[in-house]
Amino acid sequence: MTEPTQNPEQHHDENQIMAERRHKLAALREQGPAFPNDFRRSHQAGALHAAYDDTDKDALTAEPIEVAVAGRMMLKRVMGKASFATLQDVSGRIQLYITNDITGADTHAAFKHWDMGDILGAVGTLFKTKTGELTIQVTQLRLLTKSLRPLPDKFHGMTDQEQKYRQRYVDLIVDEHSRATFIKRSKIVQTVREYMVKEDYLEVETPMMHTIPGGATAKPFVTHHNALDMPLYLRIAPELYLKRLVVGGLERVFEINRNFRNEGMSTRHNPEFTMMEFYEAYCGYERMMDMTEGVIRACAQAVCGTSEISYNGQPVDLSKPFDRFTIVGAIQHYNPDYTDAQLADADWLKGEIQRLGGKLPPAPG
Repeated sequence: MTEPTQNPEQHHDENQIMAERRHKLAALREQGPAFPNDFRRSHQAGALHAAYDDTDKDALTAEPIEVAVAGRMMLKRVMGKASFATLQDVSGRIQLYITNDITGADTHAAFKHWDMGDILGAVGTLFKTKTGELTIQVTQLRLLTKSLRPLPDKFHGMTDQEQKYRQRYVDLIVDEHSRATFIKRSKIVQTVREYMVKEDYLEVETPMMHTIPGGATAKPFVTHHNALDMPLYLRIAPELYLKRLVVGGLERVFEINRNFRNEGMSTRHNPEFTMMEFYEAYCGYERMMDMTEGVIRACAQAVCGTSEISYNGQPVDLSKPFDRFTIVGAIQHYNPDYTDAQLADADWLKGEIQRLGGKLPPAPG
């Protein structure tokens, strides 16, 4: 992949910012530990919003609720004797209110020199501003981690798609959608595991280095075992070892595994990817279809809270039984103009599937 083009002036500005921040870090080191590890938070932003967004302003004032939060400073607004800041943790964002009289003039003065992206710890009580925004009136504020690199522009974020993939950690900081996607993926993997275990499948781990690149048709990554002085292949599929476990008497097995196929890459195709593969004795392909349908439905319910989802702008109801076709039946269903003679021609059919790229056109009408 090519490196994104960078404006020389922008590069110079970034270097200048980093130099200034390193100077601030050096000053912090002279005052004591620059990265303290003794701050303990009691709440996360998302939980506070869920619990108190609907609470009346007067009720919060009558019974002050003390909280301790920690996160990265994403917004900052300094106004003389008072300042606002927005703190972001994994669950969301919450506003801080820092003042000379309650937070302390020295702490407030130090805060004014802190930078966007710095990680802070704050203790205080909840209240609501005139606009009704849930906010923490800060009584104690500490700089926990100094950020040396500036964050991307807050209005445009990361616009270079390749940079998003190379620096995913930065993308996660500035893009709420990316964070939500990672969290959903984790929930999907967890749900798949729970569903398979509930169906009495045994989760196993099989070797990632194979003596032969078997189990699928793909180009492998080749490595070398020094002690045995022999070539090995990163697995392109776990199939062979999973089937051996079934032969050995483990009648239902599954593995959520990493596979490696040395065949190019794109934003939708990674040579290193995760796959769930499962095997069961004493059943037919209909059972495999039932399991596949069930695990997809369970994941949708767990992640989205409903079986009715939207895909490419189209509603999909996963609660209904899935349509089931043979490959020939699917092509014939969506392309009724194809003749029986064409569908019976194996070479023609193979070429047509390749032409469609595995995608069927929409049903007529």
